[in-house]
Parts: sequence; C-alpha cells; structure tokens
Amino acid sequence: MAGVDPTTAAAVHSLLRLVRDVGRTSGTGFSGEFKKDCTDLSRRVTLLSHLLEEIRDFKGDVKVLNSLNWVSELMIGIQAAKKLLIIAGNFDRNVSPDEAAMKIELQFHSVTLNLEKALAKLPYDQFDISEEVQEQVDLVRGQLRRARERYNKPLTTTSDEDLQPAETAIDINHQEAETKVETGSKDNLLNGISQMDTVYQLETSKTSSLLDENKKPDAPMIPADFLCPISLELMRDPVIVSTGQTYERSYIQRWIDCGNTTCPKTQQKLQNITLTPNYVLRSLITQWCVNNNMEQPNSLTNRRLKRSDGSFRDVTEDIEAIEKLIQNLSSHSIEDRRSALTEIRSLSKRSTDNRILLAEAGAIPILVGLLTSEDVLTQENAVTSILNLSIYENNKGLIMLANVVPSIVHLLRVGTTETRENAAATLFSLSLANENKILIGASGAIPELVNLLEHGTNRGKKDAATALFNLCIYQGNKGRAVRAGIIPVLLKMLTDTSGCMVDESLTILSILASHQEAKAAIVKASTIPVLIDLTRTGPPRNKENATSILLSLCKRDKDNLDCISRLGAVIPLMELSKNGSERAKRKAKSLLEHLQRFQQA
Repeated sequence: MAGVDPTTAAAVHSLLRLVRDVGRTSGTGFSGEFKKDCTDLSRRVTLLSHLLEEIRDFKGDVKVLNSLNWVSELMIGIQAAKKLLIIAGNFDRNVSPDEAAMKIELQFHSVTLNLEKALAKLPYDQFDISEEVQEQVDLVRGQLRRARERYNKPLTTTSDEDLQPAETAIDINHQEAETKVETGSKDNLLNGISQMDTVYQLETSKTSSLLDENKKPDAPMIPADFLCPISLELMRDPVIVSTGQTYERSYIQRWIDCGNTTCPKTQQKLQNITLTPNYVLRSLITQWCVNNNMEQPNSLTNRRLKRSDGSFRDVTEDIEAIEKLIQNLSSHSIEDRRSALTEIRSLSKRSTDNRILLAEAGAIPILVGLLTSEDVLTQENAVTSILNLSIYENNKGLIMLANVVPSIVHLLRVGTTETRENAAATLFSLSLANENKILIGASGAIPELVNLLEHGTNRGKKDAATALFNLCIYQGNKGRAVRAGIIPVLLKMLTDTSGCMVDESLTILSILASHQEAKAAIVKASTIPVLIDLTRTGPPRNKENATSILLSLCKRDKDNLDCISRLGAVIPLMELSKNGSERAKRKAKSLLEHLQRFQQA
C-alpha cells in the first residue's frame, strides 16, 4: 500500500487478519442452539476477505484510505462478531438461563445491524473494487439486512434489566481487544482500536431501546411449537420421530444421515428412523400463516396443492402413488428400485407440482443416498432426478442439506457420460443460490469440471462451462479454477477451428480476468494475440468479450499495454469504439484511453 499512511495500512492488514481469524473460529465447528446463526454470521464475515484484499492492494488516491471512520467502524463490528461467535457457538439452553439466550439474540441483532451500517459507509467506488467483489459485498449486505429483520422480533418475556449487556453469563465485552495496529501515530485510530470493547458495549446497551420498536412489530411472534428445534425456523414439512418430538424433515434427516442415533431435543435413543408426517401441525401452521398474512411455508395444504390462480386441487392420489414409489426405492429387488427410480425421473421432469410433491414426500435424501450405488443405471437416474428437482427453487436448500455435493463430485469423476453431464448440470443449478457457490467450490468439484470441459462430449463441455462460469462468480473459486488448469483449456477452445466453444471460453475468461492469479496465467498462456485477433474478426458478441478481457489484463499493467500496442490492437479498438455494441464501445474507449496515457508517459 505504497503512499498510504502506515497506521491506516496496518489497520487494513489487521482487519484482514481479523476476518481470517473469524474463518478459523468457524473451522472448529459450532454446536448448540445458535449453531445456524453462528455459521451464517461467520460465513458472511469471511466473505469480506476478498473486499479487504482489493483494498489492501489499492494503488489509487490514498486520501480515502487515510479517512479512518470506515476502518474503525468495520473493525469494531467484526471484533464484536468474533467474540459473539465464541460465546454463542456452543451455547446450550439446558445449562444456561433463558435470559442469557435472549441476550444473545439481541446481540446477534446488534452485531448484524452494526456490520450492515459499517459496510454501507465504505466508499466502494473510490477503491476501484471489481464488479465481482462488489456483487459479493452486496450479497453479504442483503443477507445481513434479512438476518437483522429476523432478529428484530418481540421479546415479551424480557425486562429492561435483563437487557443490560454486562452480565457475566454472556458478557462479550470483558475480553481484551485482540486486533491492534502495529505501527503509526494517529491517536484517534489507536484509541478507537484499544477502546473497541467499550464502543461495542455502548452499541449493545442500545438494545434496550429496541423494546419500544419490538412492542410494535411488523410481524407476529411465531408460536414456539411451530419452530423446528434444530433450525429454530418455521417448519414447512414437520415430521415426528420415534420419541414423539417433531422436527423439520430436512434438518432431522440430515441429523440422522450424519450417523446420529439419538433425538436432538431429548437425547433419547431413536428406536427407529421412521419420519412420520405431522399433518395436524402442518395444517395449524398453514392456518396460522393465513390468519397473520404471512407467506406460507409451502404450497401443499391438507393434501391439496395450490394452483397459480390461488385455487387448490386435491393431490391425495398423487401423494399416495409417490409415497409408494419412494418405498420401492428401498426394495431388495434391484428391478423394483430401477423401475421406481425411472418413474421418479420421469415425474420430476414433467411439472413443478411433481417436484413439490416428491420433495414433500421425502424423496430427496433417498435419491442422494442412491448416488453412491454401484449400479450405473441407478446413479444415472438418481442424479438426473435430483437435477430435475433442483429446478424448483425451494428444493435447492433441501438438496444441499442432504449433503449432495460430495456424491455429485464423485460421479463427475467415475460416472457414465450422461451421468457426468447431468452431474455438472446439477452443480450449475445448485450454484444459482449464491451461498452454495462457496461450498461447491471447496468440495473439489472444480478440477472435475475442468476435466469434463476438456475431455467431455459437446454437451458435457457446455454443461461444465455453465457450471464453471457460475461458480467463478465467487472470487474465491477463481484461483481454484486457475490451479485446476482451466486457462490452457479455454485457450485451446478459443483456437479450435470448429469454433463451437468460443463463446463459452470468452465468457469464462471475462469473469476470470479480474483475478490476479488468473490474469497472470492468461498472459503466460499467450492468449493476448488470440484476443486481439478476435477483436478484428469475431462476431459482435465475441469482439465485445475479447475487448473486455483485454481491458482487465491491461489495467495498471504497462507490460500488457505495450504488448497490445505492438500487436496492432489500436485499429480494431478504434473501429469498435465507433461501431461496436454499447458495451464494446465503452470497453474499447476505456482501453484506448489507457493506451494513450501509456504512450504519453
């Protein structure tokens, strides 16, 4: 960070270390009542590392960096988040008073609110933040806002005294600040860091004022019996286990699939793993949602499915037929299993209604289990059924909760041609949900997708390309793709005389080119001459993308500017600046301005 005040530079480095510390905290795993809240908060904080890395590497006007307000506010928020994660990560209501749990909920609200405010104040446009990272931060801000709205609910059993933040049970303010500026002389920043806990305590103490706000809530208090004991969220598919306790199907199924043999709430041993639908409770939840003008957790009510016009149709016979098919998936006869799976594949392809009913009947965890079958036909039909089910947005979360990704990656490696193609398409479908991009990228899927991109059929290459493009929207996956060897594969596609994958190759390169590691690999692979040639001879869309990639490669890089100047890029760029698409004009003009400044230097 040349030219930047050393205190500010140290603060940015400290922020980055602090964010990484939060990631290491989450690596130890969370348990207890606030497991999901901790996991979500940790993930959101960790995503900020890419933003801070770009700020750290910023070489523009240093005045904005030397303004300390955003540094101290963000540092206070992240430090508070880290401390809250340590305390709430293993909280157990059975051994702690209920008041402590209520305070932790308020502190989740306060931490979330402060992080949201701090991110809103950061001057993104002045840092030259890449579009991908800006989108990522927008995602985090949106998630924080929704989380804060969820925490902002009435606390009818909590008194003003209960809200004092200094109680020993959950005091997250007594610890010494762990993030310190290593060098520098600005007293206000040093004081801000050393007094971090005091500031956060003042912020947390404001939670008493939230009572007035919470006494007039926009949304009613959800009855405790309607919340899943595991997720603490409104149940959409309540099921009863052998101990008589009711859980959300997807969460208790995941609990069982992880090898647990006890009831999460009572700790009693489960006599069997049968999950019995709690239709009475589901009906009560639906009626409560109607009475309180809340979005209903699902469109299936008393075996009636809601149509697009708001009317209902009876699906009792459909459900019974589907439940029979699901039972047959566990048959000892391989022919019965194959027959049932073939029918489920067909049903899941036909309509959204079928996708809803299959998920409601509990098909997803069973289908995921069948992905590891030794029977290749079973693998193929199971992965295709999951692909079809994932088209319905609400099923994506259920599929991910069933821990589908490791099995999908395995099929990418060993499956038949069709199985591998549909496995890649499934990863694309699941990665449309932004939070899934991270998990899929970390699973080892990217090297297998790159392999399919290089060696698959035309359809397989296109499926792999769409999946890779979507995964690489997340900044952290770009380096993984580069290390998996994607750049030489993309260059080979650019120069393939058939030209069938040029569009896909350019699209992926355009999203990778802003990443430093990818940028170096693109240049090393001698891609620049090919890109310049495409600005001359390619169709309009290819000219546009090739220009965009060249612009990313040449920003703040004199060697690359010199290269494209020597290779005669000016003439096709001038032509594009006059006659290209709007985006091509904009990119070409920008690149020509960079070239002009380089030549004048």
